[in-house]
Amino acid sequence: METVRAIAFLLLFFFTWAKAELFTAITDVEPLLETHKRIIDDLDDYLQKEERRLFTLKKHLNLYKREHERAMDDIPNYLGNPINAFTLIKRLTADLDFIEDSIKIGTEYIKNVTMNHVDVKYPSLEDLTGAAQALTRLQETYYLNVHDLAEGILNGVSYSTPMTASDCYELGRTLYNDKDYTNALAWMKEALRKYKDENVMYPFTEVDILEYIGFAYYLNGDVKTALEWTQRLLSVDPKHVRARGNIPHYQKTIAEQEAELKKQQRGETSDEPEEEDGQDYELSEYAKERKVYESLCRGEMEIPHEITKRLKCWYVTDTHPFLKLAPIKVEQMYVKPDIFMFHEVMTDDEIEFIKKRAKPRFKRAVVHDPKTGELTPAHYRISKSSWLRDEESPVIARITQRVTDMTGLSMLHAEELQVVNYGIGGHYEPHFDFARKRENPFTKFGGNRIATVLFYMSDVAQGGATVFTELGLSLFPIKRAAAFWLNLHASGEGDLATRHAACPVLRGSKWVSNKWIHQGGQELLRPCDLEYQEEGIIRKIPRPVPKTSR
Repeated sequence: METVRAIAFLLLFFFTWAKAELFTAITDVEPLLETHKRIIDDLDDYLQKEERRLFTLKKHLNLYKREHERAMDDIPNYLGNPINAFTLIKRLTADLDFIEDSIKIGTEYIKNVTMNHVDVKYPSLEDLTGAAQALTRLQETYYLNVHDLAEGILNGVSYSTPMTASDCYELGRTLYNDKDYTNALAWMKEALRKYKDENVMYPFTEVDILEYIGFAYYLNGDVKTALEWTQRLLSVDPKHVRARGNIPHYQKTIAEQEAELKKQQRGETSDEPEEEDGQDYELSEYAKERKVYESLCRGEMEIPHEITKRLKCWYVTDTHPFLKLAPIKVEQMYVKPDIFMFHEVMTDDEIEFIKKRAKPRFKRAVVHDPKTGELTPAHYRISKSSWLRDEESPVIARITQRVTDMTGLSMLHAEELQVVNYGIGGHYEPHFDFARKRENPFTKFGGNRIATVLFYMSDVAQGGATVFTELGLSLFPIKRAAAFWLNLHASGEGDLATRHAACPVLRGSKWVSNKWIHQGGQELLRPCDLEYQEEGIIRKIPRPVPKTSR
C-alpha cells in the first residue's frame, strides 16, 4: 500500500506540474518522456513483484489448506508424524513472519483477531528449536535419511507432504544457531536442492544458503570444502563482502594445516598419545551406552538364549478374590533382574478418563537434580506430565489398588500416579529410577524407590520403546499393558542392571503413566537380606546379542 501511495503521489505531482508550466514550450516537455518511461518501468516492476508476491501467498495458502485437510482427517496420526509437527510449528512462527512482511495490513488484522480468542495459541521460537532438535534426534537414532525426511518419507513409507525449501532452510538455520553444524549442513544442502526446483519468492536467497553451507563446513573443521563452497558463492554474488573476507582466511588456515602435516611426516612433532583424563573416560562410557541404547531403540538386539529359555507366562489369581474371575495375565520378560509385563490391566475408558483429567495440568516433565533433590527440567527428557491423586476419583484409586494386586506391594508410600505424554521425538535418556548414594534420597516417601510400574496407555506406530541398556531388552508399548520391575536388591542397594530409557517416538503419540513404589510399608511384604552390591559394580549379566533374521 505504501508503494501504491508513493506512485500515486508521483503521478499527481507530475500532472499538476505539467499543467502549470509545460504547455508554454514543447522543448520543456521533451525531458518528461524520460520521466514517463521511468514511471512506466517502476509500475511494471511493481506489478511484477506484486504478481510474484500474490503467487507466493497463494502457494502458501494452498499448501496450508492441503495440510490442514489432511490433518483434520486423522489428527492424532497426523501430529504423531514428527515432520508434520515440525512444519506446523514452522508455519506459525517463521512462515507467519514472512507472510506478515509480505502483506502487513491484512495479516496484522488476522493475527490480532485470532489472538483475541482464548483457544488460539502460537508456538514460540523455542518450540521451533525443540522440533528441529527432535527431527535430528530421530534421524540419528533410527538412521533416517535426510533426503527421505525432506520428502516426507519415514522408513521407506510416505507419511506427509514433502518439505519445502523454506522448511529445510529454517530447520538448517535453527540447528546452525544451536551449534549443531553437521546436521545444519545436511539440511542446508536439501534447502539448496529444493530452492533450485521451486519457483517461489522466499525471504532468503541461494547466496544465503551457500553462505551457511560454506561456514558450516568451516566450523566442522573441513576448511578445504568450506573454501570450495565460498568460491561457489562468489560465482553467484562476486561482491559478497563476508565471502570475499573469508577466502584469504581459509587459504591461510589450509596452508598452516598442510605445514603442520609436513612437520608430523618429518617426525618433528611428538606422536605420543595424550593421557586420557577422567572426563574422556566418562565420555567414552557414555558413547558406548549410547550405541547400545540406539540399537535397542531400533530393535536390533535380543536377549540371549540362556535367559529366554527360562521365561514363563502365567495368570495371577491369588492376590485378590476378584482375580478368580478376572485373572491378570503375566509375561516374564527377563530373569534377575525380574521384569514382567502385565497384559490388559487398564481399560480404554480408564485411559481416556486419566488423559482427560491429566491434560489441563500438563507441565514439562522434570527429573530429580542429584545435587539438590529438587525437580528440574532437562534436555534429556522431552515430555509433559502431571500427577493424579487417589482422592480425586474412584478411577485413580482403583488403578492404585490394581498395582497392589499385580505386584503384592503396599501403596502406603507410593507416589501419585504420574501421567506422561511424549512430545515430538519425545524421549528420556538412560537413567535409574532409584536415588544413588551420592544423590538426595526420597526422604518424604519413606525410603528409596523399590519398584516401578509403567502403564502403556497407547500403542506407538514407530519407536517409543522402553529399553534396558545393561540387559539388551526392548519393551515396545502395548496399549492397556504395564511393565513392572524392582529397582533395588533385597538389601536395599540399587540394582544397576535396571538402567533404562524411553526411546524417541518416531511416529505416533506415546501416553504412559507411572506408579513409583517406595520402601516404606514393604518391611513384612519383602524383607531385606544381606545381599550387597558395591557402588558402580554390576553383577555378571549374560550379554545381549545382535538380532538375526530367521
